[in-house]
Amino acid sequence: MAGSLDGSHDAGSQSDESHQFDRLHIEPIYDAFVCPLTKQVMRDPVTLENGQTFEREAIENWFKECRENGRKLVCPLTQKELRSTELKPSIALRNTIEEWTARNEAAQLDMARRSLNLGSSESDIVQALKYIQHICQKSRINKHVVRNAALVPMIVEMLKSGSRRVRCKALDTLRIAVEEDEDVKEIIGEGDTVRTIVKFLSHEQSKEREEAVSLLYELSKSEALSEKIGSVNGAILILVGMSSSKSENVLTVEKAEKTLENLENCENNVRQMAENGRLQPLLTKLLEGSQETKLSMASLLGELALNNDVKVLVAKRVGFALINLMKSGSILSREAALKALNQISCEASAKVLVDADILPPLVKDLFTVGANQLPMRLKEVSATILAHIVNSGIDFDGIPVGPDHRTLVSEDIIHNLLHLISNTGPAIECKLLQVLVGLTSSPATVLSVVAAIKSSGAIISLVQFIEAPQRDLRLASVKLLQNLSPHMDQELADALRGTVGQLGSLMRVVTENVGITEEQAAAAGLLAELPERDLGLTRQMLDDNAFQQIIYRVRRIRQGETRGIRFVTPYLEGLVRILARITFILPDEPGAIQLCREDNVAALFIELLQSNGLDNVQVVSAMALENLSRESRNLTRLPELPPPGLCSSIFPCFSKQPVITGLCRLHRGTCSLRETFCLLEGQAVEKLVALLDHTNEKVVEAALAALSTLLEDGIDIEQGVAILCEVEGIKPILNVLMEKRTDSLRRWAVWAVERLLRTEDIAYEVSGDQNVSTALVDAFQHADYRTRQIAERALKHVDKIPNFSGIFPNMG
Repeated sequence: MAGSLDGSHDAGSQSDESHQFDRLHIEPIYDAFVCPLTKQVMRDPVTLENGQTFEREAIENWFKECRENGRKLVCPLTQKELRSTELKPSIALRNTIEEWTARNEAAQLDMARRSLNLGSSESDIVQALKYIQHICQKSRINKHVVRNAALVPMIVEMLKSGSRRVRCKALDTLRIAVEEDEDVKEIIGEGDTVRTIVKFLSHEQSKEREEAVSLLYELSKSEALSEKIGSVNGAILILVGMSSSKSENVLTVEKAEKTLENLENCENNVRQMAENGRLQPLLTKLLEGSQETKLSMASLLGELALNNDVKVLVAKRVGFALINLMKSGSILSREAALKALNQISCEASAKVLVDADILPPLVKDLFTVGANQLPMRLKEVSATILAHIVNSGIDFDGIPVGPDHRTLVSEDIIHNLLHLISNTGPAIECKLLQVLVGLTSSPATVLSVVAAIKSSGAIISLVQFIEAPQRDLRLASVKLLQNLSPHMDQELADALRGTVGQLGSLMRVVTENVGITEEQAAAAGLLAELPERDLGLTRQMLDDNAFQQIIYRVRRIRQGETRGIRFVTPYLEGLVRILARITFILPDEPGAIQLCREDNVAALFIELLQSNGLDNVQVVSAMALENLSRESRNLTRLPELPPPGLCSSIFPCFSKQPVITGLCRLHRGTCSLRETFCLLEGQAVEKLVALLDHTNEKVVEAALAALSTLLEDGIDIEQGVAILCEVEGIKPILNVLMEKRTDSLRRWAVWAVERLLRTEDIAYEVSGDQNVSTALVDAFQHADYRTRQIAERALKHVDKIPNFSGIFPNMG
């Protein structure tokens, strides 16, 4: 075909491809067919008064130029002035040209048809496709000719060509063929052609993608083909990616966007777009569609998995509409709206939904009974939404949820929640417990919830959930009880101390050998908050061997043998606080002393003092060491001296007691870290002194309290001072006094400094330090009564206040 077509014209002489086919003829061209102005075969020939024939459009343009340039109207061929510009149609010539054109086009189309096979050369196929494009662009009638000649399937077959140029030209030809022609679109819609076109979207060559998306845009104007395009796996995903691409050319992005806009007419496509991150069509239909469409879109939204940022955007756009749908009478509408709201509710979107007034209908749905009540499965959804919102940290004590300014923390609302928790299944119980977890996590609302729980007497039933077999339910229960424990510690201790077994269940959770979970951290935190001096509770834990398990877990964490990084800090803090309980019952429980000796608990707490970055662990460890150290003087074994002999009774000069070596300087008996918990062992004093420089005043206070056990009555205070001197602990204690960070810390510092100043050398040296004196004077003037008394004694030691005891011996 290329030879036949190209042989009749000079290919290099025509730069405009759109006109080249006018000169490709099977039959020769007669001169009368050609317009003298355009040099093209005429389509609408007209004759002037002088008998010259031109293409109508060409001669009209000639006359227009003459008028615009102020020239006389002349014949472009003869240049003679015309008396009239009347144009007479040359009907006979036009009919002859049309017959000649039809014969040529039929012959050329047949040649193109023979070239459209994969065995033809690339140039022949491309030339044939160009010709088909040309005739399709000339008239819509020609498209029917192409269709009737069964050329469309042959063009589709060219998409399988190994030539990229052929494939691109075939795609472009199909685009031209389908423009405003539903019949051609219907042919393309048959078989797998649409799937083949979609595959080109993922080709690496941008030209093929561009041609393919342009063709799909034309096809997508048909509603039937829109559905077919959307049914091709991955089509919408690729188009969504192309519409937001930064690397594609502008035309490709624009066509992808327009194609998606056409595809939005099909609901299934809207679903796929939403699943692939293009939510706008769904939201628009939810807002503007019919009631049936709104219901469908809400149902679809309820099935989507969205990230938090998208949830916020969706809540802003359709939150109010969904809430209105939730309040409608239809159970189907309420269900669809609730499930959609469940999908978009989270901590980030909570404020948007609260501002849209979601709380009143949500609470109403939960508590309504009777004819209009929701099925329990939907109440569970309502509870889930409420849990998502409440756990956002919003201040709910000022947001009304019902008449009479009732809020979520009003007593009757909390009572209703507690009633539901006690009378529903595990799934909704879990969600409602999570609601209470959220309300008790806020300082603004926790006390109201605590008061309501106390007035309802529900603590016993809440504790029972600790034994629930469902992990989620158990976790929610433990987290709630942990939040309540700072405000209801004794009530919880009383409930757990019974014989039902909740304490044992809680300990099994804490010591479960499964890494470190959120449930374990919460359970440890709950036990840590219980009254530390509750002797009965600690004894029960002692009888259950709980402390040995705690010690094992702490040591495993310290050795890095436990999995679970996320919750390791709160878990370890809880474990250490639980273990420290045993040090508060040492005077009353020999079994506690025995356990501390057998497991070398003092050494473990000394090791924990060095938990840098874990301030709470250091605080509790120092407090535990204070308790252990205070018990040392009761555990020290004093030496047994032999009875005086005969000589000593006759000769008193022989009555001098023998010197016993190896005794503790502080307790004057036999001491060790394991047996008597003496702080002189294990370098505990040095480690405690090091903590006096800590930035956290609670750590400093706990360390100072532990060090103060070296200066208490009943032991050798002079030796205690000497020990502090040896580890360079005097200056850090004086620094604590001078810093005055908290009243409690000042009380401890004044007490310790007064004990230190009883040593004359220290008192003499300190007397010259104006800063220490100023700090003592400040305490003497402004501290509480007991601290002022101690500060006064300290000032007397450094001669800042006269000591009148020798003058007035009977005073004080």
